[in-house]
Amino acid sequence: MALSIFDVFKVGVGPSSSHTVGPMIAAVRFVRRLEEANLLQQVKRLHIELFGSLGATGYGHASDTAIIVGLFGHLPDQVDTEMIPGLVGKVRQEQKVKLLDQVEVNFNPDTDLIFNLEESLPEHPNGMRFKAFDADGQQLMKKEYYSIGGGFVMNCDGMRVNTTPDIQIPYPFSSGDELVALCEKHNLTVAQLMMENEKAYQDEAAVREKVLHIWHVMQECVQRGRSKQGVLPGGYNLRRRAFKLYETLRERPEESLRDPLSMLDWVNLYAMSVNEENASGGRVVTAPTNGAAGVIPAVLHYYERFIPTSNPQGIIDFLLTAAAIGILYKENASISGAEVGCQGEVGVACSMAAGALAAVLGGTVQQVENAAEIGMEHNLGMTCDPVGGLVQVPCIERNAMGAVKAINAARLALRGDGQHFVSLDKVIITMKQTGDDMKSIYKETSRGGLAVNVIEC
Repeated sequence: MALSIFDVFKVGVGPSSSHTVGPMIAAVRFVRRLEEANLLQQVKRLHIELFGSLGATGYGHASDTAIIVGLFGHLPDQVDTEMIPGLVGKVRQEQKVKLLDQVEVNFNPDTDLIFNLEESLPEHPNGMRFKAFDADGQQLMKKEYYSIGGGFVMNCDGMRVNTTPDIQIPYPFSSGDELVALCEKHNLTVAQLMMENEKAYQDEAAVREKVLHIWHVMQECVQRGRSKQGVLPGGYNLRRRAFKLYETLRERPEESLRDPLSMLDWVNLYAMSVNEENASGGRVVTAPTNGAAGVIPAVLHYYERFIPTSNPQGIIDFLLTAAAIGILYKENASISGAEVGCQGEVGVACSMAAGALAAVLGGTVQQVENAAEIGMEHNLGMTCDPVGGLVQVPCIERNAMGAVKAINAARLALRGDGQHFVSLDKVIITMKQTGDDMKSIYKETSRGGLAVNVIEC
């Protein structure tokens, strides 16, 4: 199945694409199935169970909130994020949900939504089971879904339920080598090749409009994140840092004349603004996941603000190129922290941003592939060990570090001729193998690494 740029970049809500966006989509899918089967009016009780990583860290990732919102029929790219706390608070107080905002059903989140800390479903660590019952206690429907990373949801038959329709595209590719070869054969950049593929779904004007909308949402996220003060939700009272950093940078612009690395402070600001907004449950773009949502916007802001030759076409080319690289990881490895650790989230985002930046800075296709490879090679083995199951520590700073790495990876590649020892395909395979070998405690369970040592301290 060919993936689109709009499968890679999705507008959603924080704090997690796999633990928030995916469960919300699954909940909507389940109630829609009930409606299609003419069973919605018969539902009197629900029982929902979360397994694996969702069971272990779902509470800190707001999976329960996402499912409640999804039962009402709200989707991540459309829901008003400001109304979510009030809606969920009302459900907890009244112990009722309104399926598709039509059928009221008794629902106690404490007893009808279970976080299973011990058991996993077979297909993926992020498993969900939904059951609906009638007034006599008879089961009307049971469905299992898997949130496989980046907001992608798969049903128990292994079919993705929320991707672009499977149609023939002019330049299909399944590896980095194939992508490079196609570009060379047809004298196309990666962005041009991706655009030709996207035109199989819709005309170029529509693609451009939607890509620029993704960029607009990213910009708004940075602006919101840097303008808010206070502490992040979750109980650790982690203070927002982006606001103070932004004020300092604005008040002391002359420092940029003395410190040649001061632009990295701005890159840090862009990334942290996004991920603080994500941690608070705000509107973000999955890029390719929520936990890694700050890397690509930060590097793209760097391109727009600090590169004199930046232009709107460069913005579009950046995101098209990044998407092509993200598709390679999605199809050949994983972008799920619960499956391969944070190398599959921040590592992949770093790789995508590095290749994309090399492209818009004039790099050849070979240099773009090299930059993407460098971006991942130096993130191999990165664990996912969020403290308290929250997408805060180390996630927020990790995005800033990933953005800086991406910029350096692009610069390293552009200083070379595109020839290099390790290929992008080899590093993707290595990332997948490393994830398979990684202990489960380091894969978004909050049972290892910083998640236990910070608390002990």
